[in-house]
Amino acid sequence: MTSLPNRIDELVRYSTAVLSESGSPSPAIDAAVLLCHVLDKPRSYLLTWPERTLTDTQMNSFAGLLTRRLSGEPIAYILGEREFWSLPLKVSSATLIPRPDTECLVMQALEKARQISGPILDLGTGTGAIALALASELPDIDVTGVDIQHEACELARANAARLGIPNVTFCQGSWFDAIDEGMKFALIVSNPPYIDADDPHLLRGDVRFEPLSALVAEEQGLADIRTIATAARQYLQPKGWLLFEHGYEQAESVRALFQSLGYQDIYTERDDTGNERVTAGCFLL
Repeated sequence: MTSLPNRIDELVRYSTAVLSESGSPSPAIDAAVLLCHVLDKPRSYLLTWPERTLTDTQMNSFAGLLTRRLSGEPIAYILGEREFWSLPLKVSSATLIPRPDTECLVMQALEKARQISGPILDLGTGTGAIALALASELPDIDVTGVDIQHEACELARANAARLGIPNVTFCQGSWFDAIDEGMKFALIVSNPPYIDADDPHLLRGDVRFEPLSALVAEEQGLADIRTIATAARQYLQPKGWLLFEHGYEQAESVRALFQSLGYQDIYTERDDTGNERVTAGCFLL
């Protein structure tokens, strides 16, 4: 990388150009976000003071961040933070990056929470994004998040503490192993691993840097969904709901699985891009 200009407007133009050449899907946004992080200023500052120059320390810091982004590393990992459901969440390479698609799962869970009262369980919680979004909207409901990774649980707990959300608890374990026998939930939600190991998307974009254990499942991506859906029947209240986020081509298979396990009122909801993203089923017994 050639020597960087130190004027804000010139640096934005240069960085946008090299990021575009590197294949970034949002080069102008990437450049602005990284620069605002280094300057500790809002986006409006870049437009208000285009002629201002960066200090040597700021230039060195920006150059390091830009190099990481040019290598393909996700912005969320570079900055250590990602917004989800208007909540600023700390993230790390031990967890998936919360994505807008997953807000579809939160919206469906909130709709169900208006129909049946009781605690909520989030399996494979990662940063705690889903659990924290639900807990923030349902302050009188107890929410539990479970993740097999110790680092993920610690990160989720730190996010809850920093955001001041008291009605959420995070436990370490594999799916229901962390849940006391006899515990019943009104809702069980999960964004589990659902990508097939041979899926070419694993070689592209941000997912190249995310933990495979949180992305990949056997049985063409359905193994963990099957495991959870089978066991969830023992942990749901009467008329409790199970909701999954899944791949856009998996809805029919997930609906068939739900039906084979005795779930009723099964349906699939599309995300904002029109893809079938969340499937839900009610367990009556």
